[in-house]
Order: sequence, then C-alpha cells, then structure tokens
Amino acid sequence: MEEHFTLIGKRVPRIDTLSKVTGEAKYSADLKLPRMLVGKIRRSPLAHARILNIDTSRAERLKGVKAVVTGQDTAGVKWGVFRYTQDMELLPRDKVRYFGEEIAAVAAVDEDTAMEALDLIDVDLEELPAVYDPLEAMASEGPLIHEGFPNNINIHVEIMVGDLEKGFKESYLVREDTFTASEDCYFQGEPYAVVARFDDAGNLEIWMPNAGPHMKAKPLSNLLQMPLHKVRVRKITIGGAFGGRSEISPADYICALLARKSRRPVKVAYTREENTVNVRMGHALITTIRTGVDREGRVKARDITCYMDGGAYSSTGPIATSVPFLCMEQAYRMDNVRYNGFRIFTNKPIRGMIRMHGRSFACGIDLQLDMLGKELGIDPATMRLRNARQKGDYTPTGSYVQSCGLTECITRAAEKANWKEKYGKLPPWRGIGIGINSVQTGFPLGIRGGSQAFVKFNEDGGVTLISGVADNGQGNDNMLVQVVAEELGLDMGDVTLITADTEVTPNDPGTYSMVTTFAGGNAARLAAVDARNKIFEIAAEEMEANPADLVLKDKKVFVRGSPERFVPLKKIIRTGLMKGRPVSGEGHYSPKVDQRREWVKNPSGQLSETFSFGATIAEVEVDPETGKVKALEVTAAQDVGFALNPLVLEGQFEGSVAMGGHGGMLTEYHSWDGGRCLNPTQLEYKVPLAADMPPINSIIVESGDPSGPYGAKEAGMSIAMSAAQAYASAIADAIGATITDFPMTPDKILTAIENRKKGKHSDVT
Repeated sequence: MEEHFTLIGKRVPRIDTLSKVTGEAKYSADLKLPRMLVGKIRRSPLAHARILNIDTSRAERLKGVKAVVTGQDTAGVKWGVFRYTQDMELLPRDKVRYFGEEIAAVAAVDEDTAMEALDLIDVDLEELPAVYDPLEAMASEGPLIHEGFPNNINIHVEIMVGDLEKGFKESYLVREDTFTASEDCYFQGEPYAVVARFDDAGNLEIWMPNAGPHMKAKPLSNLLQMPLHKVRVRKITIGGAFGGRSEISPADYICALLARKSRRPVKVAYTREENTVNVRMGHALITTIRTGVDREGRVKARDITCYMDGGAYSSTGPIATSVPFLCMEQAYRMDNVRYNGFRIFTNKPIRGMIRMHGRSFACGIDLQLDMLGKELGIDPATMRLRNARQKGDYTPTGSYVQSCGLTECITRAAEKANWKEKYGKLPPWRGIGIGINSVQTGFPLGIRGGSQAFVKFNEDGGVTLISGVADNGQGNDNMLVQVVAEELGLDMGDVTLITADTEVTPNDPGTYSMVTTFAGGNAARLAAVDARNKIFEIAAEEMEANPADLVLKDKKVFVRGSPERFVPLKKIIRTGLMKGRPVSGEGHYSPKVDQRREWVKNPSGQLSETFSFGATIAEVEVDPETGKVKALEVTAAQDVGFALNPLVLEGQFEGSVAMGGHGGMLTEYHSWDGGRCLNPTQLEYKVPLAADMPPINSIIVESGDPSGPYGAKEAGMSIAMSAAQAYASAIADAIGATITDFPMTPDKILTAIENRKKGKHSDVT
C-alpha cells in the first residue's frame, strides 16, 4: 500500500472519544423534551395465548395518564424483513406467542403513574398449548404457532453442490458428530430507549438505537401508514449493536403510537430484563456435521443439518438460517457439500443475527477437523492450512473471492503464538487451539444496497460531509472523517460530519451487513474525489496549469513536484463562489453482488463483493478440580484488506475476542423455565469484564482488496467467530476430550474429565 498518506493507515484517535469519556455524548435515554411523557408497556404473562379482551378504561381514567394503546389502535400491518416473513404485529390484536410479548402501553406524566396504569389494564387471555423445544415443535403437528407453517418450520434453506456420495466414497476417513449451543445475548452497554414526537404537520421525529436509520424509517412508514418523507429518524449516540439493533423494535412503533395519540413527546426506556427478552437474542442451535477427508486431511465431502430455535417470529430468519453455512463455505475449500438448515418457531423470545452467530455450527466444524486430524496424525493448524480458502477461488455457492489473506492469518498467528513449540508439548491441563472463519462484506439488499455521500465546501475552506452511515460504537464516524480529510488535504477537525438522519442524509444499507467501510467509506471517498476534481478545475484556471498536475495537501493546491507554487485552498473555494461554481461533491457505491441471489429460493451467485478472513489461537489452562478455565493468551489475526486506522481495528479485535471467545465459549448462555428466561440481567448472565480478559496479540493482515476504499474491507467479525472456535479447540486440547455443547461451563468440563477417566470410548461428551 502507498506510503504517502497523511491520515489513512495511521493510528488516529477517534473523533468521539472525548464526548464518550466525559459523558457528554447523548443517548436516547438521555433526551429530555418539553412536556415529555413516560411510556410503559404491559406484557403477556403467558407464552401462547389468544387475546379475548383488553379493557383499558380504568387506566385511561387514572389522573396523569395521557394515552393508552392496544392492538386495536393499530392498522394491523405485519412486520417482516422480507415479504414472505411478514408475520409480526408489533402490538398484537389477536394472539401472543411468547412470554413478555407486548399487549398494551400507556403514556403518563411520570413513571409511577405509568406503572400504576399498567396494573389497571384488564387483560383476558385464553391460554394455548405452548412448545419450547425446536425438535419437539418440528416433530409435532400441533400446536401451530403460526398458521400455514406445518410442523412449525419457519425457514428451510437447502443447498447442494457437487456429488456428495462420490465425495464420501473417495474419503479416507469419515466421521459424524452433533454439536449444540444455547441462546446467547447482546447485552449492549445501552438498554433500549426510544423518544418520539409529532409536530403540528403530523411529521414523526424519532430517536432510537439503530444500525441504519433508513432501515428503521421505512418499516415505521408502513406500520403507521404514513408517507416515508414524514418519518424522520434522528441521529443519536448508540451504545453497541452486535446485530441487535438492525430491525424495527416494538418499542419504536409503540412509542410513536403513544406520541401520536397523546400529542406529546414520549420516551420508552427498557429495563435490562426487557432489553434481553424483548429486542432480540441469538439462536439456540443443534448441528449435525458429517465430514469426509483424504489421507492428507483435505475435505472431500461435508453434509450438515442444522436446527435453529427461532422463537416466536421470523425476524431475519432466511439470513440467520444461511449465514453459518456461508461463513463456513467462505473459509474452507470443499467441492461436495450439502446443507439443510431449519429455523423452527417456538414460544420463546425472537432470535436474530448476533456477532458470533452459529456457535455450534462454527465450533463444530473446527472441533471435528481437530478430531479428524488427531486420527490422521495431523495437527490442527496444518488441517486448516490444507483446507483454507485462497484468492481467486469460487465458493460452492458461486461467489468469487477477489482478495484473501487467510493463509497469512494462520501462519502469522501460529508464529506469534509459538504454535510449533507449544502444540502437544504443554504441561498437563494446558491447551492451545486454533479457529478460522470468514464473514461477508455486505450481501444483496436490492435498492437499499448502495451508500451515497455528499461533500460541500464552506467559504473558509472547511467541509461538511453528509452520509447515511450509522455508528454503533465501532468507529464509523471517525472512518468517514478520516477518509474525507485525507482526500481533501485537510485536518480531521476541518470536517463537520452529518450522519444517520433520514431527513438530511442519503441512503445507506446500515451497518448490520458488515458493509459500512466498504460501501459507506467508498461513497465518502468518491464524494471527496468529486469535490477535489472541481477544486483542481478552478485552480488550474487561476494557476495556468493542467488539472492533472495539481496536488491538494495541507490546505494548499500546488503543482506536483513544486510545492512552493501554491494557492491556499480557501482562496480557490472563494474564487469558485465568485464565479458561481460552489464546490461540492457526490459519491455513491453499490457492492457488486448478484441481485438474483435469494436466501431460500436461489442461494447461488455472488453473495458479497469481498470477504474478510480471520484466524485466532487461544492458550488456556483448566483447573481439573473446579472445571474453571483461565485464558492465558490469545492471538487474533484478520485480513482486513487495508487498515484505515490500526488503533480502531485493534479495539475491534479485542472486543471480538471478549464477546465471541471468552464470553461466547465460557460464560454466556440463557437458562429457561418453559418460555421464561431465568437470567435476563447481568447479575446472572455473565458477560466478561476487562479484568477477566487475557493478553491479546492483534495481527492485522492486509490483502489489498481491489474494490475496497484504499483496499479496506470488514474488520472484527471474523475474529469474533474464530475466537469461539479457538477457545473450544484449546479446552479440548487441555482436557483431552471434546465437549460438544456450548458454552463450555465448568460442570461440562468436569463431566468430560470424569468421562475420560472412566475410559469411555468416545472422546465426545
């Protein structure tokens, strides 16, 4: 990569650092508007029930109550990410399908009054049979959670490539294993909060945590039956997403309903329990994997069946059912593969995409490779190297891989972690393991797949950048400013950023498809280039030079090779204004994907223009008396294309190890009593703290993607999943047995150790 950059590729502090550490940053829950009311939601005490009657008259008569809404106040429009998954009324009229689902809501002058009003709402429910286990839900013909979905099968993704029978016949070694994982949760630092108000013209103005404002505005427009231009989703600081802020939330819709009915601003702020149960959570999975390899450990055939507990509604069902397989096919070469993915309705909270989506799938693939390698006498790192995806490959479903540094990730991580010196040579109860993974950088989104940006110069030479990109805490705002300042020869402080406001900013796909740097960064760069070209045209006339010979740097325009011959940028901008040629720029970028590709009906063609790749190595120590795991060191390497800001990337790597590896494989899971979540708060659901984390070695691999801005692509997600795989592999190495149910809690580890001592034939527990 070129070395002449001033800002790009440098360790630049984020522009939002000061506001966050001082507490000046404002989140939705911090907003205070004149005459604002407190909104509270009445929730279902049953997991499956028919709504017979809701009487709100007593609540409406309570002093201080300004609005009460139920499903009868709605137009009955159903929400779904796709047309064929529109199955959820965000305030149901006829039926509730999980414990805690929204039934009614109130807006009152204070919280105490609102809570009292909830108790005054009389709800008559007819309890229906409920089902909580996906296999039971799938096996039975009733109860049906949604009509028209036999056996409660929400989504079935079927992929078949190559000749599976031939592949297994040619295999030297074949094994089949089943891996399971419980639900996991996002636990963003910011519990969900929404503020909504309507103006005198009937325009909705709303603030909420979101991964893409335009992806919130359109559903609200549909649900409220309002023109899209009358729904304004406003910019707000967001305290984390991890996949959990992508969709419309019932709180968004209900808060808007209360604001419209009361004719006053309303704030709905979730408790931590509500934030867990009533936004989204990760899927529980049951994954059976059959893999055949040759004598050198290369995969000849793979057959996978996965059952996902989808909860009560479709959510991102088609995507969620597909992504674990797609990540695997991107990371590993294979010619013959079959996948049957089933997402099953149950009477439990709704599941969505999450940063380490598919724990039993990803960890199962890698643990099984370890087991096959053990029988063949091949170490885990070599098994992965022999099957690793390479640049120029096509995935089984037809995506071309235009950049890939996976082999370099594996080799550099192994070298840094001293793999050769440690694997098989560590003291008792210590182990080392490796995981690899790949993530899409965007996928087909139709008309919403592209990002647009505008740049306009002010008369003093400063710039305003306008972009639809949202920042959920990962540093997107900083990335945009860094890119534009670099292209225009400015300091970052010279760039004013306006983002994530649907009334002001242009379209953007949102951050949930891992495409922000690739699409949003490219759009911002192209807008800056467009503005710079206009500057050169004006300057060329003033300097009697060829525009192609000009350079813009340090707020000066000069002839290449003659920096002493310059004109201040501010003067060029003012000259343009005098000549009626104000300087602005426009940029747009849409990833090159196959728009004919569809998650269920046609899962083939170019899924993403490019892919990220990661490898993580973890070293752990297990206490054989308690089953407790201590992570000693983690080495994380990811092919990011090009590191726009290494400082920010290292933070992403560390967060990914914490969430995917340490929390995802050691402590994070939900416990249930039927459809009730027993551990919805951080008192019982154990999220790792900074003090729990081991030393982390971050390795940035740069493959220079030909389409990414400066060669950059997604960063962080491949580490989250490969870290989970590495922790699982390391624990298996430490105890000499493979645990197939995740996370690997002390009780499971002690059981595995005991089974090994008893000499059980299978090393799988």
